[in-house]
Amino acid sequence: MATGTTKNDGRLARSAARLAAVQALYQIEMTGGDWRAVVAEFDEHRLGAEIEGAQYREADARHFKKTIAAVIDNQKAIDQMTDHALVERWPLGRIDPTLRALFRAAGAELVGFENVPPKVIIGEYVDVARAFFPDGKEPGFVNAVLDHMAREARPGALD
Repeated sequence: MATGTTKNDGRLARSAARLAAVQALYQIEMTGGDWRAVVAEFDEHRLGAEIEGAQYREADARHFKKTIAAVIDNQKAIDQMTDHALVERWPLGRIDPTLRALFRAAGAELVGFENVPPKVIIGEYVDVARAFFPDGKEPGFVNAVLDHMAREARPGALD
């Protein structure tokens, strides 16, 4: 660890990377843009940058890129896992695109980041949901869906 940094700095940088990953996945879906170009844009211009007077927290660029790549590599399986967690009348295609992006990022971590405990992933992405939906019921919904996804992706890990 570099001088002057703490374990908390790393945690906060990963939290910022998760938020950025959801934003990037949303942008990829909404614009149909090439994911590599969106990742490069975030890496060069958004992670830790000041945008319209708001200073964004420095993000863990490696975690951000790894999350996006894991979504791209496993999107079909992640989407199926998300669909299993949703009630039949609310398939993934009918939910808010921000939530879709969030479920994909969290699903990528549940599937491909074995070193991160599911409870940490769930808690982090519930916090991301609070950032996007501060006054809504979405954080509770996200918690329930991610709990179901975690039990499918890592049976027994939450017991």
